[in-house]
Amino acid sequence: MELQNVVIVDGVRSAFGRGGRGKLVAPRLDEAGAQIVRALMDRNPKVSPWIVEDIGMGNVAGAGELAGIGADTIARLAGLPAEISAFDSNRQCGSSMETLHRIAQSIQVGATECGIAIGVERMGRQLGAGADRPATRITEFNKRRLEQTPEQRNLPPNHFDFFSVPFQDEILDYSPVLSMTQTAQNVAEVYNLSREEMDQFAVDSHRKTVAAYEKGIYKDEIIPLEVEEPVFDAEGNWVEAERGKTIVFDRDECIRPGTNIEALSQLPPVKGIVSPTGSELRITAGNSCPTNDGISAVLLMSEKKALELGLEPLARIVGYGIAGVKPQVMGLGPIPATKKALRHAGITPDQIDRVEFNEAFAAQVIPSCKELGIPMDRVNVNGGSIAIGHPIGATGARLVLTVAHELRRSGGNYALATQCIGAGMGISTIVERI
Repeated sequence: MELQNVVIVDGVRSAFGRGGRGKLVAPRLDEAGAQIVRALMDRNPKVSPWIVEDIGMGNVAGAGELAGIGADTIARLAGLPAEISAFDSNRQCGSSMETLHRIAQSIQVGATECGIAIGVERMGRQLGAGADRPATRITEFNKRRLEQTPEQRNLPPNHFDFFSVPFQDEILDYSPVLSMTQTAQNVAEVYNLSREEMDQFAVDSHRKTVAAYEKGIYKDEIIPLEVEEPVFDAEGNWVEAERGKTIVFDRDECIRPGTNIEALSQLPPVKGIVSPTGSELRITAGNSCPTNDGISAVLLMSEKKALELGLEPLARIVGYGIAGVKPQVMGLGPIPATKKALRHAGITPDQIDRVEFNEAFAAQVIPSCKELGIPMDRVNVNGGSIAIGHPIGATGARLVLTVAHELRRSGGNYALATQCIGAGMGISTIVERI
C-alpha cells in the first residue's frame, strides 16, 4: 500500500478567553465552534464541503452542549453535509493534537482524502469539579515502598533512558494522583531549576507575545468571533440569567504587557503543592499557564488532492509521536514523544528550525528543550501559552497551526509542535515546509 502525503491546508482559531471570567463564558461552544469551522471553509473556497469526509473534536470536559458527539453538532451548525462522519477524542491536554493525528493517519493510508481537526474547551464552567482535591496523597502502596531498601525499590528502566538525570525516590514515591502544579514542582526539583529562571521564562513569553501582536503575527490564525458579552456580578461571577450585548472577540485575554521579573517574584507558590525533597516551592501562577476557553480548527488533506484543487498548503505532516512517562514527572512527556516523532520523520533535533512548545509550566519546557538539544531561540518565538493561554482540549491543534504559519514566515524546513499531557504523557507533531 502506498502511503499518501498529508498536508495542512489551513488553520484558524478563536482568541483564547480567560477561563470562567472571560469573553467566552456566555456563548454556546457548539455555536462558537461552528463560527470557526465556517470561517475556515469560507477562506478556502476551493475546498467544497462535500470534499470533507471526517471531522473530529478534541475536548476534555465533554459536557453541556458538547455532550454526545460534539464534533457532529458543530459540523451541522456550520452547514457541513450530513454525510460527513464525526468523532470526539479525549487525551487530556493532547486531545486536539490526537484528533489531528487520527485524521492525518486516515488520509495517509488512503481511507479518506480530507478532514477537519478541531479542539474546543471551556475550562471555567465545565472543569471546576474536583478543584479542591488535595494536590498530593501518599497511598498505602507507596508507604510500604518508603520502608523498603533502595535495592528493593529499584524498578525496570521503562522510559527513564530518555532522560539524563536521576529521579529521586522521594519524587517517584508520590502517588500518581497529583495536581499538574505538583508535577511541575517535581520536575523543577529533578532539574534543579531556580524560581528566577522560570519567572524569567514567563516574562519572555509575555514579551514575545506582545511583540507578535504588534507585528500582526496572529492575524493569520485568529478569527474574530461574534459572541454574547458575559455579565458578571461584583465578585466576578458570571450571571447566567442576564443577557449581554453582542461583541466581537478577537484578542487573547491573558496577555500581560509590562510583565516583569520583579512583579512575578512577589507571587506566592501555588496553594497545595509540596516539596518531596524539602526544597523551595517554586511554581506560581506567574510561571504557569492560565486556565482558558477557546476553539481551534485545522483543515487536512492528501497532498495529491490539494494539488488537484490548486491549493497552496501551509506544511506537510511528516512525523508523529506519543509516549508515556511517570505521572509524577508528567511535564517531561514531550521528550520521549518528540524522540519518537523525530525517528518517524527521519530527521535529527538540529534540523528543527521552529518549535511550538506548549507552556503548561516553565518548569517543564526548559529541561525538555535541554534534553532534546533544541536551542531556546527556536522555541515559541512569538510567545507561548503562559501568555496566550491553554484551553486544554483546543491547544494541540493551535500549536500545529501556529508553528505551520511560523515555518512559512521564517523559511525554515522543519518545525515541531509538542506538549505534555495530564496523567503522564507527551505528544508531538513534526511538519515540513512545502
